[in-house]
Amino acid sequence: MNDLWLATESVLIKYSLVTAFAVVGIIVWLSYAVSRRLTHGRMHGSAIAILVGLLLAYLGGLATDGKKGIADIECLAGIGLMGGAMLRDFAIVATAFGVRLDEFLKTGIGGVVSLLVGVLSSFFIGAMIAYAFGYRDAVSMTTIGGGAATYIVGPVTGTALGASSEVIALSVAAGLVKSMLVMIATPVVAPWIGLDNPRSALIFGGLMGTTSGVAGGLAATDEKLVPYGAMTATFYTGLGCLLGPSVVYIVLRAALGA
Repeated sequence: MNDLWLATESVLIKYSLVTAFAVVGIIVWLSYAVSRRLTHGRMHGSAIAILVGLLLAYLGGLATDGKKGIADIECLAGIGLMGGAMLRDFAIVATAFGVRLDEFLKTGIGGVVSLLVGVLSSFFIGAMIAYAFGYRDAVSMTTIGGGAATYIVGPVTGTALGASSEVIALSVAAGLVKSMLVMIATPVVAPWIGLDNPRSALIFGGLMGTTSGVAGGLAATDEKLVPYGAMTATFYTGLGCLLGPSVVYIVLRAALGA
């Protein structure tokens, strides 16, 4: 039995990226099963999967006394590559290629305004929270503000501006919390805000921005609304990546007198 385990472990280590995809796939599959059977879809599977991932990262850090979470366990080291900047940026580009500008323009002035309001308000609310917690430089404030927009915008902005790894990690954490809150809260507040038609879903996606959170929340509300909310949320991510390291950073730097 020991020889079998050693042989299995060596294969898992050798093909660590394949192992990472398999582990993440199993976690997602189980999370969606739990969502369907225990919460009847009210808590989306993506939110459960994120919570499981955060818990495993914490346990991995405790078990190895390392700094990379579950990726510090040798046979799961591929998760560090799978969740790294290379595949992250590839996902951003792939998402952007799936968006058609002419489709977005059909949303009208409401979609455009919701997008701008959503992106800029998230940046500046996040920046003010960062300031309140002692991050007083424009780079850190912009990066954490980007995280308040989405967990993709945060690290993209931080990398472009040369932010520290700790600040980038905080931006990702802020984005994950926002994503989970949007997933969980959307079906609850939907009847109160009239989120029951394509136009309102487009505006909602533009205001919230976190694609996974919006898609998960709308799926739990009405699956027919998912494509509409996801479309403006995808533009939100792209716009945030453009405005964060440029316009938002310049404005914050000027406001801080730097």
